[in-house]
Amino acid sequence: MKTALTIAGSDSSGGAGIQADIKTMTMNNVFAMSAITALTAQNTQGVKGILESSPEFLKSQLDCIFEDIFPDAVKIGMVSSGELIEVIAERLVHYDAKNIVVDPVMVATSGSNLMKTDAVEKLAKLLFPIATVITPNIPEGEVLSEIKIESEEDMLKAAQKIGEKYNVAVLLKGGHSINDANDLLYEDGEFTWFKGSRIENPNTHGTGCTLSSAIASNLAKGFDLKESIRRAKDYISDALGAMLDLGKGSGPMAHNFNLNGKYSKEA
Repeated sequence: MKTALTIAGSDSSGGAGIQADIKTMTMNNVFAMSAITALTAQNTQGVKGILESSPEFLKSQLDCIFEDIFPDAVKIGMVSSGELIEVIAERLVHYDAKNIVVDPVMVATSGSNLMKTDAVEKLAKLLFPIATVITPNIPEGEVLSEIKIESEEDMLKAAQKIGEKYNVAVLLKGGHSINDANDLLYEDGEFTWFKGSRIENPNTHGTGCTLSSAIASNLAKGFDLKESIRRAKDYISDALGAMLDLGKGSGPMAHNFNLNGKYSKEA
């Protein structure tokens, strides 16, 4: 079985972060492992508190994973401080990690700020250059490109600017504010659009975590980047289409929408 590692924060409500990553990786048939950067107290209505792992403990987690079950892909999500980013970058380079997907989680779906200012600079400087692809959403794309993104033409300009500045493939996620979930990949000077169907589901908590984890899972299984993105988008569309409705705010998706068998049956 192929393996994948998620390096991210824990979501106590289970819809995003480490919990969403593990569910997604499991459903995409890879063995999921985790290194936790922070504990969060959050639910579908927002983030109430963040408790960071120490750099030393994060390093220990990563060493334990790489020295025993080497991951075929790595997904990096919420990392709220520059010190933790330094540890991640140093360890991934040390172990020559492959298939690295960086989801630059700067702001939660609820609007809560999850990243300190100095961490944004170190994220771009240390992690982008070793990534296979980065997956910013529109607000994150605006921060990284310093371009106001209000149209698909703006997406083209921003993705190219980010990709050329950091020498990395960029999947800029459109979302409903720009289009019907059409995402744009800029890779090696070429643009590729990935069309998505609009799904009228207000429960989108953890969509970014889920997409990046699904991409990493497919890279781990040997698919190339474009096919990994296509398969990941199909997975997230089906998970949203299952129309799970939990919580009082923007709820989680049904990551396990296609989970069948005798162990899943209810009494």
